[in-house]
Amino acid sequence: MQELLYARLLLPAAQRHGDRAVVTDFATGVTHTLSQHIDRVQRVIRGLRQLDVERGDRFAVLALNSSDYLALYHAAFLGGGVINPLNLRFAAAELVHVLRDSGTKVCFVDSTFAPLIDCIRAEAGLDHVVRIGHAGADADVTFDDLVSNSTPLLPGDGHECDPVVLMYTGGTTGGPKGVLLSQRAEMLNIYHSLMATGAGRSDVHLLQTPMFHASSMYSIAVPAAFGGHVVTVPFFDPSVVLRALAQHQPQVTMMVPTMISLLFSHPDFHDDALSTLTDLIYGAAPMPRVLVERLRTRYPTLNLWQGYGMTESSSLVTLLGPDEHRNGDRYLSSAGRAVPGVTISIRDFGGSEVPAGTTGEVCVQGGNFMTSYWDQPAATVEAFEGGWYHTGDAGYLDADGYLYLVDRVKDMIVTGGENVYSIEVENALASHPAVAQVAVIGIPDSKWGEAVHAVVVTRDGSAVTFDELVAHARDSIGAYKLPKSIEFRTEPLPLSAAMKVLKRELRAPYWAGEERRIS
Repeated sequence: MQELLYARLLLPAAQRHGDRAVVTDFATGVTHTLSQHIDRVQRVIRGLRQLDVERGDRFAVLALNSSDYLALYHAAFLGGGVINPLNLRFAAAELVHVLRDSGTKVCFVDSTFAPLIDCIRAEAGLDHVVRIGHAGADADVTFDDLVSNSTPLLPGDGHECDPVVLMYTGGTTGGPKGVLLSQRAEMLNIYHSLMATGAGRSDVHLLQTPMFHASSMYSIAVPAAFGGHVVTVPFFDPSVVLRALAQHQPQVTMMVPTMISLLFSHPDFHDDALSTLTDLIYGAAPMPRVLVERLRTRYPTLNLWQGYGMTESSSLVTLLGPDEHRNGDRYLSSAGRAVPGVTISIRDFGGSEVPAGTTGEVCVQGGNFMTSYWDQPAATVEAFEGGWYHTGDAGYLDADGYLYLVDRVKDMIVTGGENVYSIEVENALASHPAVAQVAVIGIPDSKWGEAVHAVVVTRDGSAVTFDELVAHARDSIGAYKLPKSIEFRTEPLPLSAAMKVLKRELRAPYWAGEERRIS
């Protein structure tokens, strides 16, 4: 029997919990029970068939978070097609590349992004555009009409190797690469997560990370399969999130560290805003120690989970749990240990495994990894060289198997022959009370090759000088790691749609016309 199929979880859950609320769209206030949701999902599958989308065909979604987006994901998981969730920050040319590269002929789009799709529809080769919400001039049909005019359809079981998600990662060179993920990979990611967390409870989840991003997969897949309830916030806005927290009192949410910082900084924030949370999952970017300390101090009973992973792993690789967060400082610099079913090896640039405590590239094995990069066999072979997935992250394992990430390999700064990891410098600067945001990059230097450069956003009403910041950082990092220059800004740092600082944009003006090498 094919067991690693989402239908094996979702359909029995509908029999047990059909009358429970499963999803609330915070933007519209509409709630669907699990039975209603499953009916909508099956009608979406029928509608996809009417648009000539079969089990292995791709359909795209360019939209803010919503209950309709969740139905589209679950339609793919039940055999309706392969969902291609589009990055909300992609430019028109990138969208054209992704749609044409993937062979996508059907795109679901909401009113926020409909004008963009209207402009590129012909160039992208789209046959059908389905509008989520009100119909536009170039929309063939609305999502609501597609659902209401279709009869339910539940395809056969299919196979564990069937693709269900094609998620494009933002490329730093060339176009974005498509990550093809199978039923088996997505299901194993669910099981790994559940074994590591002991979750699977009927909690209320606040889904505020963007649904095109791998960090949202837990909230997309797990709650509905276990009688839980998902509240979707269209996009992260601190004031909207504060209202959603107050109204729905969720127990679980996932946030990127930048989101936590922005929420804390909002004038309407108060400590009781997070009082109903039992579990806060964070990841996708380094967490400044000052934020962890603030969470531990203000919410001593809150279970903090740090997740580390990537799109290619569907998404989880390691987890740092509540016990480690509460047991002093020993583990707080760690990303945790590999979840069940995943193996980590630290390897040098020659491919040899290095001893515990030695920094190298983080390489991973597990059944939750991608099938391939879409239509890029050479890139796939390179990524899995030697039978390990090469993450591009630099880190080390301690004797107990805890993973410590020191930087992205591409973000590591090589100055005067010494390796400087930007995260370490950022943590030293971020602990100063005047610093709201900080990013550290390497910039060209005729003497040292690269110089450590910091970009700092100060808190409202705060002021700090270069000398003061350097003196503050000197207490925790070596002199060769200290910034040689600091740029002070009042506007926020550039962020991706996943709320990660876009360091490539910060580096670009300094490296224009020059080639930057990391080895």
